[in-house]
Amino acid sequence: MKTPLTVLVCALTLMACADHAARARLGIEDSTLLRSGMGASQDEAAGAVNPQWINAYAPVANSGAALASLQARLDRLPAEQNGYFRAKAQCWVDAAKDARQAGDHWGFVEEAIGQAAVIATGLESGVSPSAANPALRTVSVVRPDLWKIVNTIKSDPAITSCREAQLPLACAEVQLMQAGHDAWLRSFAHAEKRLSDVQDNLRKSAESALQCKPAAAAPQLTTPQAVTLRADSLFRFDGGNDAAMLPAGRRALDAVARRLTTVTALREIRITGYTDRLGENAHNQGLSLQRAQTVARYLRARGVTSPIAVRGLASANPVAECRQSRRDELVQCLAPNRRVEIELVAAS
Repeated sequence: MKTPLTVLVCALTLMACADHAARARLGIEDSTLLRSGMGASQDEAAGAVNPQWINAYAPVANSGAALASLQARLDRLPAEQNGYFRAKAQCWVDAAKDARQAGDHWGFVEEAIGQAAVIATGLESGVSPSAANPALRTVSVVRPDLWKIVNTIKSDPAITSCREAQLPLACAEVQLMQAGHDAWLRSFAHAEKRLSDVQDNLRKSAESALQCKPAAAAPQLTTPQAVTLRADSLFRFDGGNDAAMLPAGRRALDAVARRLTTVTALREIRITGYTDRLGENAHNQGLSLQRAQTVARYLRARGVTSPIAVRGLASANPVAECRQSRRDELVQCLAPNRRVEIELVAAS
């Protein structure tokens, strides 16, 4: 007959195996999430509260009152703002309410309130909020494959004009973040339970995007009203001048130039360069502007005569959200953000 201690050891061994299996299914890369008790990390890297976190979330002294106030602010927003950001703010409020009702005192309630408040403030002031999901202290990355699907849907041009696709996408992102909080708490079973709703919302978003009809182009235009070119195809990595342009980039711009020279009634061409979020902001700002200017000169040299306006927005308006810990994987994931957008403005 096994002694009680032996039975306990066996039970703990089986539990550890189950935890490892759940962790593997969630795709968690942070090994500290399976450590507890003696030897477990308690430092800032493991999620310990730091002064910055306290300064950011200390104002949320009464989460119940804060949630009620946020809900009232969202309810007052005009109907035309009932899109992606309004839905995302509401989903953050709902996530905060859910965690608060469950008695979660680890900081996720405050962080969810903070995310909703930032979006609500942007909508109220007329400033477009960021679509990125920032790293939160109480959230770990789960299911990187689902985050790739999020980024794929998010980068589809149809999403920008398809409200039916935006709403489930916004909530899928928040739900995936909340599953990451469950994992941060080492509650892997709860994290897995949320994934069915995440997958359902992603499916709804993708199907709605396919069903949405693209906006009709102005009859004068014989080419798309916007063209997005990946910077990694146009230039060598971290390059933006003529010397850094790749053969594939020249071919792509040659094709764009041929189409633009046939377009009539074109008032202006707006060229915007973007970088990813890695590196110094000043460097990224200069690089993004340089890429836009290089593309403009190239089109001019190939017969494009319409007025051209250029600008560089560095890492603003990201289309891909990445949380990988390995730099090579992060650089690859951020590739869609390194881009040059060419917008065609028809004459009125």
